[in-house]
Amino acid sequence: MLSNKLGFQSVSRRKFNTLLGLAGVGMALTFSACAPSGADKASTGGGTMPEEIRIGYQVVPNAELLAKAEGLVEENLPDTKISWIKYSSGGDVNKAMAAGELDAGLAGSVPVSTGIATDLPYQVYFIHDLIGDNEALAVRTDSGIIRLEDIKGKKIAVPFGSTTHFSLLSALESNGIDVSEVNIVDMSPDETMAAWNSGEIDGSFIWHPTLGKMLDSNGIVLTSAKQLAEEGIITADLAVVNKEFASQYPDAMAQYVSALDEAVELYRADPEAAAEAVSAELGLNTEKSLAAMDELVWLNAEEQASPKYLGTADKPGALAKVLKESAEFMVSQGAIEVAPELEIYNSALYSDAVNAASEVAAK
Repeated sequence: MLSNKLGFQSVSRRKFNTLLGLAGVGMALTFSACAPSGADKASTGGGTMPEEIRIGYQVVPNAELLAKAEGLVEENLPDTKISWIKYSSGGDVNKAMAAGELDAGLAGSVPVSTGIATDLPYQVYFIHDLIGDNEALAVRTDSGIIRLEDIKGKKIAVPFGSTTHFSLLSALESNGIDVSEVNIVDMSPDETMAAWNSGEIDGSFIWHPTLGKMLDSNGIVLTSAKQLAEEGIITADLAVVNKEFASQYPDAMAQYVSALDEAVELYRADPEAAAEAVSAELGLNTEKSLAAMDELVWLNAEEQASPKYLGTADKPGALAKVLKESAEFMVSQGAIEVAPELEIYNSALYSDAVNAASEVAAK
C-alpha cells in the first residue's frame, strides 16, 4: 500500500493505463519532441513565449477548469494562443503526450507514474488536486451490497487503468478480496452511466459528475478515495508538461501556473462564484458543482513548493515517492514490468514554475 507521503488531511483518474495499455503505447510509439507550434514570440515581460500552448484538460472540478472558465490563462499569456483539448481519461492524455499532440495535460497520479516508468517525455509541474470524496465506489441500493465484502460475484464498472481502478484494486487487496472474485468491467464514465441506468452493473468506482448522477439515481457510497487516503492509499490529479517545452518556455510555464494559482485563490475567496463558473462544463447546478469542488484538496503554488509536494529543483518533494510507490503497485498487478528508481521520479518533478509563481504571489 502507498504510505501517506503527501500528508492527506481531512480537507479534501485517471488511467493507470489499462493492463494492456501504456506500456504498449510507450514501446510502440515514436515519441515526438512536442516542438512548439509556430515561431517564438518575444514576451512583453522578457524572454520568449510560444505561439501556442496545447492543453489536454479533463472535466474535473479543480483550478484548471476554473481557470479555463474564467479565461485566466489567456489573460496571463495574451500573446499566446491557448488551445484547450478535452479528454476523458489520463490514459488518453498519455497517448496524446506520447504522440506529440499536447504540450501540457492532466492525468491522474497512477497513469503519470506509469508514464514516467515507460519513458513518456514529460514532467509534473502542478498538482491540480488531491482526490478525496470526489472519487468513490457507488453501488445500487437494490444490489444487496452493504459492505465491501458483499461485492464478491457482483458486476463493478471502472475505467481500466484509472486512479479509480487503482483505488478499487487497492481496496480489494486491503480487505483480503481476490480480484477474481469480482466481475470487474472496463467502462468509460459515459458507458458507466448508461449501464447504471439500464441496471447492467451493480456499482462503479468513478468520479464526478458521473458519481453524483449515480448517487441521485438509487446509489450509495461504499467507500471513497478519501477513506482510502486515510489508510495511506493516495491519489491525485497532476499536471504534466513536455520536457522540451518546459525547458524552452519556463516563463510561459510560470505564467500558466500563476493563472492556476489565481484560480485556487478565487475558489478559496468565493466558492459559490467559482462553482457557478464551472457548472456549465460540469453539467451540474451551482450547489452540486460546489459540493464536487469541496471534495477535492486544492493547493496553491506556495503549498506545492513545499517538501510535502513538489519541493525544489535541489530538493524534490515527497510526490516523487508516491509516484514510485504507485508504480510498484502496478508492477504487482502486472500492469508494467518494472518501477524505476526514486531518482527517476525525482527528476520527473518540474518545480520551477510553482516556486516562481509562489514568489510572485508573495510580493
